[in-house]
Amino acid sequence: MKGLILVGFMGTGKTVVGRELASRLKWDMLDTDDLIITRAGKSISRIFSEDGEPVFRVMETGMLEALMTDNMAPRVISTGGGIVLAENNWSLLRNLGWVICLTADPEVIRQRVGTAVDRPLLAGTPEEVRGRIYKLLQERQEAYAKADWLCDTNQRTPAEIADQILARFNMEGSINV
Repeated sequence: MKGLILVGFMGTGKTVVGRELASRLKWDMLDTDDLIITRAGKSISRIFSEDGEPVFRVMETGMLEALMTDNMAPRVISTGGGIVLAENNWSLLRNLGWVICLTADPEVIRQRVGTAVDRPLLAGTPEEVRGRIYKLLQERQEAYAKADWLCDTNQRTPAEIADQILARFNMEGSINV
């Protein structure tokens, strides 16, 4: 059985939905950002400010490569929003499992992320943040569309989203409730 890989823009629910899926499936849940933080010994914000975004993107690819050499038991993996930007990451993502892109409208994303200071790409005034969300979504739209399936998270709870994902990938029989 393949794992479930959650990609999508920040604020679409990758981590919280990933936890819900992992709990239901009794699988491990991994978050690539958390793994990078542990490996680097510093926050994503510090990596961006001290080393730059290109270094962080290389770290993302390295983390996917490391996950490929790990125990290949099915698991849920939540990724950073920009992991899809590197073309070579797509083969790694697909080898790890089904790639599901969680989506949400720009205004829903803005409401969800609010004034989060731990998101380096969303620093600035509310107007700057709004503009950056729209710009980044537009820039990443083509990359996100490469996922095996796009799942709209607008107006849905994490449990409802997990229900939809499990049904879509015919995994209901895998759930040990």
